[in-house]
Amino acid sequence: MFFFCSNSKYGEIVKRKKNLPAYKNYQIVPFHNAEEAWFWFSRCQNLRNEGARFGEGTKQRTRPCDPDDVYREVQRLKRKGILHKRHLSVLGKFGKLETPPDPRHYEEEPEARLWDEALDRLTTPLKTKGIIDEDH
Repeated sequence: MFFFCSNSKYGEIVKRKKNLPAYKNYQIVPFHNAEEAWFWFSRCQNLRNEGARFGEGTKQRTRPCDPDDVYREVQRLKRKGILHKRHLSVLGKFGKLETPPDPRHYEEEPEARLWDEALDRLTTPLKTKGIIDEDH
């Protein structure tokens, strides 16, 4: 990645390489589906709520995005009216439980339908961004 800065002595723009971590030694592993991405985001958010801080790790495997990228996509879909408050409520509830709703249980059947709708609507944008690769 590069950034541009002004060299005030000569009044010209200089292109300099920004110091970024070397990702060439990392294996970037996309998610298999939107559900996996959502549960990953939920786990990360739960850890943040408990005070965890994320930084440069020592893992040899990394995800193709930050947890906030999944969140921002959900918020974008909400603003466009593609996801509704009921969808977000179900995503939040079962994300915190780290298990999808069970459509075989009478009480969870309506939530299972909303869960499937929300993840279906989230799948295409996450695929477009390279966060999901179903063939992986």
